[in-house]
Amino acid sequence: MKSPRWPLWGALLLLVAALLTVLVFLAAEYEVGRDQAALEQDTLDVASDIRSNLLRNVQTLQSLHAFSPTPQSWEVPAAETLAAQREIVRLEWRDTALRPLAQRQSPYTGDVFGVLGREQALPEVRQACDAARRLSGPAYSSSYFWPLRDGRGMELMELCLPLSEAGVARGFLVATYSLRGLLAELADLAQVRGRGLSFADVDGTRLAVHSLLASTRRTLRAQTLIDLPGHTLLLQLESTRRALGLFPNVLTAVVGALSLALLAVLYLLARDMRRRQHAEERAAEALAFRKAMEDSLVTGLRARDMTGRITYVNPAFCQMVGLSAEQLIGTGLPAPWWPPELVDEYQQRQAVRLAGQTLPREGYESVFQRSDGTRFPVLIIEAPLIDARGVQTGYMSAIIDLTEQRRVEELNRASQDKLQATARLATVGEMASLISHELNQPLAAIASYASGTLNLLQHDARTAADPDIAGAIRRIAEQAERAGRVIRSVADFVRRRDQVREAVAPQRLIDGINTLLTLQAKKQSIRVAIDIAPGTPAVHCDRTMVEQVLLNLARNGMQAMPMGDPSTASGLRLLRIAIAPVPERDGAPPRWVRFDVIDHGQGLSAEAAERLFTPFFTTKAEGMGLGLSLCRTVVEQHGGVLTGEPSPPRGMRFSFTLPVAPGQGGAAQAAATAASA
Repeated sequence: MKSPRWPLWGALLLLVAALLTVLVFLAAEYEVGRDQAALEQDTLDVASDIRSNLLRNVQTLQSLHAFSPTPQSWEVPAAETLAAQREIVRLEWRDTALRPLAQRQSPYTGDVFGVLGREQALPEVRQACDAARRLSGPAYSSSYFWPLRDGRGMELMELCLPLSEAGVARGFLVATYSLRGLLAELADLAQVRGRGLSFADVDGTRLAVHSLLASTRRTLRAQTLIDLPGHTLLLQLESTRRALGLFPNVLTAVVGALSLALLAVLYLLARDMRRRQHAEERAAEALAFRKAMEDSLVTGLRARDMTGRITYVNPAFCQMVGLSAEQLIGTGLPAPWWPPELVDEYQQRQAVRLAGQTLPREGYESVFQRSDGTRFPVLIIEAPLIDARGVQTGYMSAIIDLTEQRRVEELNRASQDKLQATARLATVGEMASLISHELNQPLAAIASYASGTLNLLQHDARTAADPDIAGAIRRIAEQAERAGRVIRSVADFVRRRDQVREAVAPQRLIDGINTLLTLQAKKQSIRVAIDIAPGTPAVHCDRTMVEQVLLNLARNGMQAMPMGDPSTASGLRLLRIAIAPVPERDGAPPRWVRFDVIDHGQGLSAEAAERLFTPFFTTKAEGMGLGLSLCRTVVEQHGGVLTGEPSPPRGMRFSFTLPVAPGQGGAAQAAATAASA
């Protein structure tokens, strides 16, 4: 799925546009700041000029009373001063009580106080003189508006200068200033040409205007304070930005040009990247398709250069040998998947193949070793690796894991063996049926002859008194009868008929085989120990078949202890048969009885123990390998389990379980409890 790149391009264009806008804005702001700083400096210079001229005026006014003039002689120099200082509209000489002694009007403004009398401005005069008296020097009053005859007015300000002679106060010299005159006469006109100059109030109201500019967004404004004794004036200077047009200066013009160039470069870059993206997508699709094919293969692929060093492996090959691609690429000979004992052989074989002495596409079988040490067979098909120029750069190998093929072949062989074993078992079943049918008559004849012999012995006075002969004949009859039962049970087992099961006490099972077991034990000098736990309940089984299982296991145990084996403490080899109920976890009555046949023979190897119950497998030279298999089948038909395990320090323990006869579990538990009590 293609990733959406248009939002990224849109975000980039927005970012570039924002950057360019900020650059243009900063350039313009820089120009504005520069003009503003220049205007503020000019405002400070104008304020300094006004302050300096006001100080010179104070010195000039003080010179009017340098030679103790009289009111009559004072008017002439006062008129001269007014003619020279156009910003002063009136001069007054007042006594200490602020009563006028002499006064003079400016020839340029006429009678300013013609509409309203001078007495209306006495509060401002008194304010300035009170401040002058406190400061012992010149002081100014706050400005005030004074109407004129033509309906207009002007903003005035009073200067009060205390007069004294030989330390004696002679009154006050009061000079009335026009704020507009201050701007027109005391400011440097060259500096304020083309600008707006005015005195303003703190709220922005203009008090006096020398020149005025139309207020636009391009108008710059600077203000400064003129601190005077008793009063402070706010001087305001306005100017229009010198730069005009879309690009106010060279800097912003250069930034704009660079911005347009950057946008053009971005467009060309976007077009080139779009073409590259399409080419990369096509290459990526082809690469992904090839990679998907390689990853989906179950055949391992391996590429090597001319020196035998690995340059490429696919996931199937990595999975075969249990190593990652990072661990394999770059490795040479000997390969990490070679079995250690076959390294020399494989080295020689690879040297021959790399020398070009074999057919290029010849396949051969080999054995590889995984990282966990397991071995597996493979088929290797190798061919030269030719590049686009037709030059051989290495070898390309296809490796096929033959493990599954070998497993299938092994299963086929096992199936054939099983079929052969089944056929042999069928033959054994037919032979058993035939033998059982043929042996019934000889056994019946043996039993009849034994019974007839007993009758003859009882009527013969010479042999009636010999109990051993009668006992031997009686045992022959019993064993013949038992052999007949065994043959019938085997026939029923082979024909899968319903077998007759009954409740049989464990002791009766032992008694049934005790005679044969004792004879064989004496013959081989083996001691047989029978251990039946007290209270062991009767089992529900086919007595004859279970007796044969016990007899078969006991005979196997005796045969596992041949003559010459180390003897036990009593000097005889020991075969132990233990019978006990299997206890339940919850204390309930037992449901199973366990039979253990334990010998102290030579034991079995691990390989033999795994195939112990396999039909036709035997460790005896004369054995058929059917005894344990038939014993397990008989036990499993009763619902039990037959197992074999080593019995330390040596020997084997064969154990099987049989179900407890119905109604016997509770009685057996009660008997065991009574015995323990």
